[in-house]
Amino acid sequence: MRPAPRRVPHRPPTSRAPKPQPPAPPPVPAPTGPHTSGSRPFRTRLTRPRPSGTTTSGSLASGIPASGRTRLSRTSESPAFRRTRPRTPWRRPWRPVGYLLTGALIGPAVLVALTVTAAAGLALAPLLVGLPLLAALALGGLPFARFERWRLRLVDPAALPDPHRRVTAPGPGAWARVRYQEAATWREFGYTVLSALVLWPLEALAVLLALGAPLSLVAAPVLMATVGGGTEVKVLKLWLVTSWPLALGCAVLGALLTAAGLRVLAALAGPRAALTRTLLGPRGGADRAIRELSRSRVRLVDAFDAERRRIERDLHDGAQQRLVALAMTLGLARLDAPPGPLGDSLARAHTEATAVLTELRELIHGIHPQLLTDLGLEAAVQDAADRSPVPVDVTADLPGRLPAAVESAAWFVVREALTNTARHSGADRARVTAWHTGRSLVLEIGDDGRGGADPAAGSGLTGLGDRVSVLDGTLSLSSPPGGPTLLRVEIPCEPTQRTRSPG
Repeated sequence: MRPAPRRVPHRPPTSRAPKPQPPAPPPVPAPTGPHTSGSRPFRTRLTRPRPSGTTTSGSLASGIPASGRTRLSRTSESPAFRRTRPRTPWRRPWRPVGYLLTGALIGPAVLVALTVTAAAGLALAPLLVGLPLLAALALGGLPFARFERWRLRLVDPAALPDPHRRVTAPGPGAWARVRYQEAATWREFGYTVLSALVLWPLEALAVLLALGAPLSLVAAPVLMATVGGGTEVKVLKLWLVTSWPLALGCAVLGALLTAAGLRVLAALAGPRAALTRTLLGPRGGADRAIRELSRSRVRLVDAFDAERRRIERDLHDGAQQRLVALAMTLGLARLDAPPGPLGDSLARAHTEATAVLTELRELIHGIHPQLLTDLGLEAAVQDAADRSPVPVDVTADLPGRLPAAVESAAWFVVREALTNTARHSGADRARVTAWHTGRSLVLEIGDDGRGGADPAAGSGLTGLGDRVSVLDGTLSLSSPPGGPTLLRVEIPCEPTQRTRSPG
């Protein structure tokens, strides 16, 4: 018989307190900073010497002695952690060889080009045909200097910055004028002449002595087997080798001299590269600071003009329209109001609103006239003359539209000059003349006042000069005591849109 199944009495479940878990170790924060760049993450592993007979469970073992030392190892290293060694000629001897060899090869070509250009320019100078050739000869150092800065990367990993400043004015004439005024242009021309006359022969001699002679010794067995018929060969046109052991000895000696020659060329490439960096690089941190200051000043002026136009547009489209609506509303209320105190108050309010609207229109026009944007400088100058309390004669001969920055600066100069004339000169009449020479815009603002204008007296002439100098322009003032006063401004520019053919 099968035994009866044993019944287990039912017991209600009892609530037990959860078993306390050991506190989890704090999370390791993700690494930040420059060491986290790259595609592979930076991970660390903590390893400690494990005592014998001890087992570990979890991430860290309990019972590790306190004296155990922690070792930090990288299992996957970020590319930012990789230390790059500087490129030195000692580690890559072919770089100084290539640097000196290319200089020796390009030098004769530069010498021929300079000689032919100078000879042609001097021969044709009496006919005035050679003058452009002589003028272009001074700029011949620019492409050669650019090539030399690129070639310098063979032995110097740091790029040599361009010492020339950026030309903001358009046209080849403005570019050439700026380049002729720079000291870097003449240094590069002098470096070109020095390379064509002195440096490349020295480089060729160094390569010939350090590599040419040793390689001739290395080739002694080959020459003896081919040219000498296996009997004799003359090495370096000096020594006669008549046996194979002597030829093999020459080859071994040539190999040793080749290794030494590479070291010598590496030592010579350093001073040669230092000379290039000294003559073709920027002249210290002051020049770089000046160039950056000029560029930042141009950017600030552009941002200021853009912000001024935005303010003018917002005032014209926003506040002015609201004031127009307010003036119309007050005018209609004034017509509907009965005579009395209410009508008088509405009349005064309407008059004040009209006066505020007029002042706002003048303010908007002073910020940036819409006429300058729509019709150009000539119309804006005529409008400024019409608004002047002093009669102004305007003569303008412009080929068309000019760059926006030039038109804005020229209009600003004309407006400020006419304002100073009306306030300080006591003149009976003024004149404004504007024309374009083909390379630059010329403005002349004169009056028959008492003269004696002084830029240091706070008349705004210093601000005009700063505004013009940003565009590589010049401002000159002639104002003797008793008058007359003449303000002349020249701004290099090219027309952006011609309305008529030049001439």
